Amino acid sequence: GSHDSFSYWVDEKSPVGPDQATAIKRLARISLVRKIMKKWSVTQNLTFKEQLEGGIRYFDLRVSSKPGEVEQDIYFIHGLFGFRVLDGLREINTFLEQHPKEVIFLDFNHFYAMDDSHHHFLINRIHSAFESKLCAVECVEYVTLQYMWGKKHQVLIFYHHPLYQEYPFLWPGNKMPAPWANTTNVHKLLQFLETTLEERSRYGTFHVSQAVLTPRVKTIARHLVRGLKNTLVHRNLPMILNWVKEQKPGVMGVNIITSDFVELVDFAATVIALNDLLLEEGASTS
Repeated sequence: GSHDSFSYWVDEKSPVGPDQATAIKRLARISLVRKIMKKWSVTQNLTFKEQLEGGIRYFDLRVSSKPGEVEQDIYFIHGLFGFRVLDGLREINTFLEQHPKEVIFLDFNHFYAMDDSHHHFLINRIHSAFESKLCAVECVEYVTLQYMWGKKHQVLIFYHHPLYQEYPFLWPGNKMPAPWANTTNVHKLLQFLETTLEERSRYGTFHVSQAVLTPRVKTIARHLVRGLKNTLVHRNLPMILNWVKEQKPGVMGVNIITSDFVELVDFAATVIALNDLLLEEGASTS
């Protein structure tokens, strides 16, 4: 999985998003501030298509309306506005059309400046983008690749808003818990990941291990121009990757792992290789 999967492009000319504090919005009237914000808002380099081609199958999505815009369009957002959600969904759907056995998870987990009409608009866009590829809510343990292939489903949508109840193809957010360490310290992050794996549900949900470090205000103030990648990610990714290599998948093990800048190390290949451990386990029990 990728963290803030859409953030490879954000618009430094747009107003600051409603996910930011009022003080930041005031400061961001200065164009230089928006340039700096971009350095800290971008957490991926690869487009959706490039992430998919690289093996990413879980996408972490935050969305917002644009206050004051006449149309009802919904955009990706991380500090600054990204591109339209519908454009991203179409890009993903093109990949799925070309790869009918691939399955992806789209996790809509943060919504900003959206009332019910915005939600219905977005949900209808999701449905029109994927149609019969959408997998209806089911017992998590039933949803194997064989199950998906048999029904020609390719997309699971997780929607962290009560309106999921009105649509059979929206999975509730509580089926995709993603505990967040909220730290700049890689050792605290790895300890948090260990602890939350020990506490994860044995059955009934997926589970996201967010292997990401989060800058604090003082981190940004000290390293304004360097940005997220050069301040936190480059230095700590090798240690995070070593943790990933030591994991086991399956019940009470890792399930979905997300990272920033997924192409900087062999992140996707390393996570995918963990599945071989499940195959070895299956072979030894049979």
